Amino acid sequence: MKLARLPRSPWRQLGLQASRHASSLPSCHRTRASAPLQPPQIQFPAYSGLSAQSLPLSRRSYATSTVPASNVLFGQPVHETHPHMLAPGELTPGITAQEYHDRRARLIASLPPNSAVLLPSAEIQFKSGAVFHAFRQETAFLYLTGFCEPESLALLVKTDNDYVFHLWCRPKNPKQEQWYGPWSGVDAARDVWNADEAGDIGRVEYELGKALRDVTRIYTDAEITKHGVLSKMGNMLRTVAPDAGVAPLRPALNPLRAIKSPAEVACMRRAGQASGRALTNAMRQSWRYEKDLASFLEYEYHKAGLEGSAYIPVVAGGQKALLIHYVLNNGHLNEDEFVLVDAGGEYGTYITDITRTWPVNGKFTPAQKDLYEAVLSAQRHSISLCRENAGMTLDKLHSVTETSLRDNLRQLGFDVGGNRMDTLFPHHVGHYIGLDVHDVPGYSRGTALREGHCITIEPGVYVPDDDSWPEAFRGMGIRIEDSIAVGEEHPHVLTTEAVKEVVDIEALRDS
Repeated sequence: MKLARLPRSPWRQLGLQASRHASSLPSCHRTRASAPLQPPQIQFPAYSGLSAQSLPLSRRSYATSTVPASNVLFGQPVHETHPHMLAPGELTPGITAQEYHDRRARLIASLPPNSAVLLPSAEIQFKSGAVFHAFRQETAFLYLTGFCEPESLALLVKTDNDYVFHLWCRPKNPKQEQWYGPWSGVDAARDVWNADEAGDIGRVEYELGKALRDVTRIYTDAEITKHGVLSKMGNMLRTVAPDAGVAPLRPALNPLRAIKSPAEVACMRRAGQASGRALTNAMRQSWRYEKDLASFLEYEYHKAGLEGSAYIPVVAGGQKALLIHYVLNNGHLNEDEFVLVDAGGEYGTYITDITRTWPVNGKFTPAQKDLYEAVLSAQRHSISLCRENAGMTLDKLHSVTETSLRDNLRQLGFDVGGNRMDTLFPHHVGHYIGLDVHDVPGYSRGTALREGHCITIEPGVYVPDDDSWPEAFRGMGIRIEDSIAVGEEHPHVLTTEAVKEVVDIEALRDS
């Protein structure tokens, strides 16, 4: 087989908008046409219309050559080894090498001269002894590199009108790889992941100082990591760059990560579509045990081409639905009660977040229907406001949702005076989503929602089983959640395949 290499061609001046310039890239490095999705792929001018002012003055292009690649293995899927998972030009499912460069360029353009960005990878986490958990890359590192291996360090150094991308990683080691699986190695860091300079992670403390020679400010969140290759990071920085100031990276990176590109939204849409279908298929069936329902969803995600669950699901029967993050999932499901399922899969490490609540026997009692419709009505109204021209923030949407729930519950006979809504609706209506379930930590919920923001809308009502509340509804817990891409004039529901209307849920058992 032949493996595509991506050698550096000379950087050229960015004279056109990025969306136009991309058409001149080699065909194997253009974003592939997405499989048909509903709704169609959403175009967000905030990303796709990048202007020359929003990027460094030059932009990289990628030529393609071939090298023999018999028996070549990498530490993660690439198109040449996994063409069923990645299109030509993609470094991770749905995201091209060019988009990863654009992300780095946008970040660097926002920083002052003589700046650098230091990005540590995640570390292998051990469950017990030598038994390790599945590896998940540190989010900022992944967002800016697409490289999915531990024991790695990336460095972006701003130059006059560009940046230099350094990547230190584990070198190829046949003996170690025999035990732990393939490592991509230093050559691949250059040839596949497009690092300008690549090196052995074991030599980073000797080489980092040279790379930081002219840097006066380092942006990093490395201090949150306490073990492994980064345990000496603080001392290393003081040694190799004693005069450089250190600043947190998140305030600079979060605004870029928060606005999703069309390719990111397409990944989340694919995750939402498959996850929604899995939940609808689960509603068709009768379940006796929470664990069986949870296992079915995991199987459905993999069958649909997702990477698995985005988080530990909540499968809560009866009064366990009053426990917001109940994840034991080991109980019995009773026919006359609700089951609340908060679950979603991920594609290309982009997640979806869905919650559905339905009667275990498939048919609503009058009281179940009344309370469910009170929550659903509030959710519908809040989703309708997930558009830029509505002037909303997540905090404003929470206030709108709480008002809707209060009015709806009052009509059902609830006393919602004082702070009693804090008991019935104890959590926020939503959060940002993306590579993380709770994406862009530290990004304010008071930020005006713009086209490209992706959020959840998840009103809930949790009625304690005591005489403070109407008897017909005691012990019921209901939450209804969808993943939403904010549009300029309309919201885009990414999880529409998960049915939620009463008539549709009940019809599933009749089909």
